[in-house]
Amino acid sequence: MKGEILNGVKLNKHFHDVEHFHVLKDVSISIDHGEFVTIIGKSGSGKSTLLYLLSTLDTDYEGEISIHGTKVTGLSQNELAAFRNEHIGFIFQFHFLLPEFTALENVMMPALKLGKYDRKEIEDRAMQKLRQMDMHSFAHKISAKLSGGQQQRVAIARALVNDPVIIMADEPTGNLDTANSDIVFGIFKRLAEAGNTIIAVTHDPDFAAGADRTIELIDGHIAT
Repeated sequence: MKGEILNGVKLNKHFHDVEHFHVLKDVSISIDHGEFVTIIGKSGSGKSTLLYLLSTLDTDYEGEISIHGTKVTGLSQNELAAFRNEHIGFIFQFHFLLPEFTALENVMMPALKLGKYDRKEIEDRAMQKLRQMDMHSFAHKISAKLSGGQQQRVAIARALVNDPVIIMADEPTGNLDTANSDIVFGIFKRLAEAGNTIIAVTHDPDFAAGADRTIELIDGHIAT
């Protein structure tokens, strides 16, 4: 499917902690269906802040954001939570798995919350996503017993279980060694080649180079 899936218009973000800081300055961004986009920039440039605005996790901003035909700016927190769970898959630098649950149980959780399928179908879908990550043989292993690279692959499977329209990732290889970073990068490439829309913040130049397009932020502006 072609055409725009995400649009952000004149996004401004201010922090008022110790002193005022204007971190994003009139940023406008458009992402197409099936596009793999990386966002790069020095620390403090605003790249992670931009991702959190686009993902609807941060609603304290000026401007307007639309995702998949829905204007998300102005929606209530409950409406945004429901929208995120159904339409956005999140992958962070840290996996955020529940350590006392198995890999399979962790992957099933977003689908159980969505309530779109019965439990058996959710389990089948979760196993399918684990198989996609080559983690199906670890499905019934407690997540705390998995290695860091394995945990991140389970987290990716969890992000995919509801078949989101956009996958958003914040430094997905930031906590991984070179070998596991290469594995995760390969997963992202396969997801992109399969037509998934991906927006990823990264410090890794090799990861960024594998995307369809790279957006660089400099001092709160998109570099031209």
